[in-house]
Amino acid sequence: MAKDVIMDIKEFSFKYKGASEATLKSINLPIYKNRVTALIGPSGCGKSTLLRSLNRIHDLYPGNSYQGELNLLNLEINTYENILDIKKENDFIKLRQRVGMIFQKPTPFPMSIFDNVAYGLRLAKIKNQTELKDRVEDALKGAAIWDEVKDRLKDSAMGLSGGQQQRLCIARAVALKPEILLLDEPTSALDPISTGAIESLVSELKKEISIVIVTHNMQQASRLSDYTAFMYLGELIEYNKTDKIFLNPKEKLTEDYVTGRFG
Repeated sequence: MAKDVIMDIKEFSFKYKGASEATLKSINLPIYKNRVTALIGPSGCGKSTLLRSLNRIHDLYPGNSYQGELNLLNLEINTYENILDIKKENDFIKLRQRVGMIFQKPTPFPMSIFDNVAYGLRLAKIKNQTELKDRVEDALKGAAIWDEVKDRLKDSAMGLSGGQQQRLCIARAVALKPEILLLDEPTSALDPISTGAIESLVSELKKEISIVIVTHNMQQASRLSDYTAFMYLGELIEYNKTDKIFLNPKEKLTEDYVTGRFG
């Protein structure tokens, strides 16, 4: 395994409860440290299913099944752990602190801006008020929203705009200092100005965090990502550096999709 791979997906398959066949079929895909990996493909191809598998969020709904390996690098001891072996609830919490997730629609909690960001930190047993305050401030600055909210930290997060709510959710995730951040179409519900702010934020965050993003926007994928994976009908059709996927793909299906001739 390459030394700059933070997660290695090997022969990974996933099947929803009651489904007649697997949604994901034998996926092999490396996720590189401090890089942005884009998952692209038509609706229903499995890219969001794959993304949500990477921190076992499907386990919130019993009956789904996995096969294969999702190997996450333990940075402390520099060895890989197959997260499909996780069974204990406390280990799931730790996993989701290490592998954070941002959804398509902003999901602020119905509480103050400060408490939104502090929520996960308190779950992580951070009780010192000075440390808590500093971590919240650092996270809001890291999510490029501090200047907009620093004088209203006690106000409800529900009063923020959609773009601000999404950046707040990113702040909530990065406050826990995750190693990987999963973004499921994070700008699809936002206006162009907010989308630009989120894209700039992603480019900045990859200096410290490895990012996997699902997007239907080919321009966004080409702008933001270092690597791109094209999926179709639950299979990984092609994976490579982004410029090669968009300028010189090996598979005709990939070429048809990225040039808009698909279907």
